[in-house]
Amino acid sequence: MNKLKSIAILVALTVVFSNSRAAMINAVKIGSKINVTINGNFFTSYIFSSDEKYPFFYPVNGPLSGGSVTSMRNGEYPHHSSLFFGCDLLNGGNYWQEGPDRGRIISVNAEILKEGGDTVVIKDECIWIRPGALSPIKDNRLITITAPSATVNQIDEEISMVMLMDVSIFKTNHSLFSARMAADLSVKNGGTMVNAEGAKGEKETFGKASPWIDYYGRRGDFTEGLAIFQHPSNRGYPSPWFTRDYGFISPTPMFWPENGVETFFTKGETLKLKYRVIVHGGSAKEAKIKELFEIYKKQN
Repeated sequence: MNKLKSIAILVALTVVFSNSRAAMINAVKIGSKINVTINGNFFTSYIFSSDEKYPFFYPVNGPLSGGSVTSMRNGEYPHHSSLFFGCDLLNGGNYWQEGPDRGRIISVNAEILKEGGDTVVIKDECIWIRPGALSPIKDNRLITITAPSATVNQIDEEISMVMLMDVSIFKTNHSLFSARMAADLSVKNGGTMVNAEGAKGEKETFGKASPWIDYYGRRGDFTEGLAIFQHPSNRGYPSPWFTRDYGFISPTPMFWPENGVETFFTKGETLKLKYRVIVHGGSAKEAKIKELFEIYKKQN
């Protein structure tokens, strides 16, 4: 395919997924939350309370039902907090599971940079801490929320992890960007999990490298879901996925380290990661997840 044809396809896809009238997206900071609405409907909260293990999004409401496509601290795995970012087995700390004494990721400067038009932009600075140890990492987050269509809401997250010391992460599935799906959308309850190659379910997707995974299911009269895209600029792209039929997806190279044992970063090194979350109505095919990814991968 020549360059002109590629550009034409990209432009056509962009037109297809643009709104005839842009959504109005607002945000307000109330205490330790930033609440986001789209066309007056509540979409999500970015929660950054010092009482929490780490910052996270909850709920993450679907564009059709208005109910969250993610779940929060269910009895089976109470350390899963909806849509979140963390890491276990990092310099002896656990910045993933419950228990603040084992490690926490603390927001120190969450603020709204833009709101009130077709985009909300949030920035945050976070410090990774645990009692009796120096902080191994600080990270800077840039979060952009848009609504490309009436049936698609979008969260872009750029995370820059700055190593404040040499950092060793032993092989762990508890690592990096993750989503815990609502129970009614899980494969166990009749939902569908599918990757970019068309593989489905935990058996076919676990440990398989893929640019994206979409997880969706029926809820009443609607089909809704959530997809996570990895940006091609990410280290180790495309990362293998840790997946579960009970409703969990995470692109995590930390469970498949190159040397089979650990991933190592030197003091002063910065790990830059980009992800796009698509919260959508319809199936992966109906939501055109494949085409949406083609747009995303061409963006810087």
